[in-house]
Amino acid sequence: MKSKVTILSSMLLLFAISLVFASPILNAKYFEGKWEVLIKDTPQGSATIPMRFETVDDVTTGYFYEEGSKEESKMSSVKISEDVLSAAFNISGYDVTLNLKKVDEETAKGDLMGMFDAIGTRVK
Repeated sequence: MKSKVTILSSMLLLFAISLVFASPILNAKYFEGKWEVLIKDTPQGSATIPMRFETVDDVTTGYFYEEGSKEESKMSSVKISEDVLSAAFNISGYDVTLNLKKVDEETAKGDLMGMFDAIGTRVK
């Protein structure tokens, strides 16, 4: 009886550990692909920024298009912790930060610089 309890306990422990280490990978997969991120009510009005995220070897990289540009720019950094994506990049001469959190399979919400609401919509 004691060996069955030990085996069961060991299996539960391994399962719990696998969930802890798999979590960032699963969250990174959610953000992968193309997004249209609407930044609401800035001093220049609302703006939509096309973005793309990809994860290679557990490292997520972000790209975006500035208004009027036909070339992607690479973001300075992208971090995913828990279910929040945090990105930093320079756009129109300003260093900005963006935070997005999953709402559903097609939508993420957050903020730009902690001041402006941001709504991300997955591009299909």
